[in-house]
Amino acid sequence: MCFRSKKVKKTSATKTEERTRGNGMKILVINAGSSSLKYQLIDMATETVLGKGNCERIGIEGGFLTHKTGGKEYRTEQFMKNHTEAFMLVKDALTTGEGKIIDDLTEVTAIGHRVVQGGAIFSESVLVTEKVIEDIDGLSTLAPLHNPAHVQGIRASIAVFGEDVPQVVVFDTAFHATMPEEAYMFAIPYEYYEKYKVRRYGAHGTSHRFVTARCLELLGKAENPAGTRIINCHLGNGSSLTAVKDGKVIDTSMGLTPLGGFMMGTRSGSLDPSVVTYIAEKEGLSPREMDTVLNKKSGMLGVSGLSSDDRDITAAEQAGNERAILTHKMLRYQIKKFIGAYAAALDGVDAITFTAGLGENQADHRSEICKGLSYLGVKIDEEKNAQIRGVEAEISTPDSKVRVYVIPTNEELVIARDTKRIVEALGK
Repeated sequence: MCFRSKKVKKTSATKTEERTRGNGMKILVINAGSSSLKYQLIDMATETVLGKGNCERIGIEGGFLTHKTGGKEYRTEQFMKNHTEAFMLVKDALTTGEGKIIDDLTEVTAIGHRVVQGGAIFSESVLVTEKVIEDIDGLSTLAPLHNPAHVQGIRASIAVFGEDVPQVVVFDTAFHATMPEEAYMFAIPYEYYEKYKVRRYGAHGTSHRFVTARCLELLGKAENPAGTRIINCHLGNGSSLTAVKDGKVIDTSMGLTPLGGFMMGTRSGSLDPSVVTYIAEKEGLSPREMDTVLNKKSGMLGVSGLSSDDRDITAAEQAGNERAILTHKMLRYQIKKFIGAYAAALDGVDAITFTAGLGENQADHRSEICKGLSYLGVKIDEEKNAQIRGVEAEISTPDSKVRVYVIPTNEELVIARDTKRIVEALGK
């Protein structure tokens, strides 16, 4: 399945060309989770989102789809046994009813899939083949919550749309493939790297890639990023910082898995490894149970005892809750330490960006983090910063030695652009 000979590739490219003729290229972007399937249909002629939605509770009673287009939202409640049935529901949402966007599936030129973990195998986006699917599945031990779901989504997509529709996979780890050995290796016996490829891979690479490109444009260095030093702060329920030099990643906070780095919504971030063995021994926890503690019961939820949602913690902080106050102090302190470390690794910094849910919307976090960076020459316009929510803006003052930007991320557009580039190359 999906293996194409040169002759078949030419035929597929011809069919792809026919799909785009007269209609323009429309790309469906897919982000499949274990029980969810998010999608966006993008018209690449204008890079406009024609519609988007999410199938939730796949394989669980009470499943439903929300579909948004033209400023309206449509909801369909239906049990979806698997991802194939979810794709059928997406097909119906796109082609029928009040929320109809296209006449039939032939208007979809190609499909782009987000994949969290590409390991050491994939350093760039690729066309889907059976071998690619098998390799993604083989990397599931590095992303057990994500890669199996991505494989389900890819196979379901092929089943519904057919093998003539080109499918592309875009890896969250790919942007970090430029890290040097001294940044991605761990100080453990080298044999574990040789046998199991245990190393730093990072995450959120698609977001960091988009934000980096936009930041370079704002700095006037898009065409020649040589000499630039950028620190990206992707802050959400899952968070990571990335150091980018000359347009390429030299270090990132997440490690072998998305658990590494600083504290997040429910994840502990990096800690003394002995904490893991000590608690496991004291509590009689298995490796799997300890993994659950660190991934799902720690971070902001674990410290606050209230919630993993920063809005809840903010409300509690404002009400004087001491553990909520501590949670935010810890979060900001850890982020400042990473920025300081990356400023050293980069030998200075030209720009700091904030993106994702908290980065784009939480002015207090941006303010408190930047207050601790005065030694770098960071100065922000507090009044302007307080007004920025979810929109692009420079929040540094004219005399700041470091430019500070809020840049809303757009991972789906990166996936669509890569898909378009790879599909267009099929006909060359």
